Amino acid sequence: MNAGTGAEHPFAGLWVTADGAIRQRLLPEGRYVEARGNRESAYRGAYWIEGSMIYYRDDTGFSADGEFRNDVLYHAGMVMYRDAE
Repeated sequence: MNAGTGAEHPFAGLWVTADGAIRQRLLPEGRYVEARGNRESAYRGAYWIEGSMIYYRDDTGFSADGEFRNDVLYHAGMVMYRDAE
């Protein structure tokens, strides 16, 4: 399902690395905010979902991708887990 349709999708929410150092919030409107350490808004941008793949384009134009497997997000060499908040 593509993000940005106004509908809540199954991957929206907070994703964190096991040590909590990187926290990525996927907002239901197709935007994300990534915190790194003490920097709460280290990266911001848009994302979209195609199947199990996630594609990012931050506000500076940098792009990246990742994949959801068994409710785990694999992104840029990181393994991120859903946080219940």
